[in-house]
Amino acid sequence: MKIRFQFAVPLAIMLMATLVFSGCASTSKQDKSLEETLKQYEQFIRWSQWDGALDFLAKEYLENDPVTRLDMDRLRLFRVTQYHVRSATPVNNGLGFRQVVEIRLFSKNRAVEKTLIDPQEWRYDATRENWFLHSGLPDVTRSR
Repeated sequence: MKIRFQFAVPLAIMLMATLVFSGCASTSKQDKSLEETLKQYEQFIRWSQWDGALDFLAKEYLENDPVTRLDMDRLRLFRVTQYHVRSATPVNNGLGFRQVVEIRLFSKNRAVEKTLIDPQEWRYDATRENWFLHSGLPDVTRSR
């Protein structure tokens, strides 16, 4: 019995370590996915690629708050001149992420620049293994 116990303890430790590290691996994968998603979204916004930015919106969000043609036409009137993350906070045990972004936009029609604050809420979709935006595209009707 003594021999079995000696092997059982290291085996149990190895099993626990495997479980802990596999949990870290999935969290790391999730973190990497968030980092990549935020980077891609920022690039779409920086280049004023509004149609491409739509792909980051969650289906659930779009069902409740669809983006209209008028919304897209308003966005197309602007070119982004700056995208600056002011704050970023993980929420909901790492399954959510909130960030506040300051976006400076140049109005093509009026030749003026305006600044807006864009509060973003991102949520992780475990089935699709990706992050999606649940707060909509920047609202150019608001400014600070």
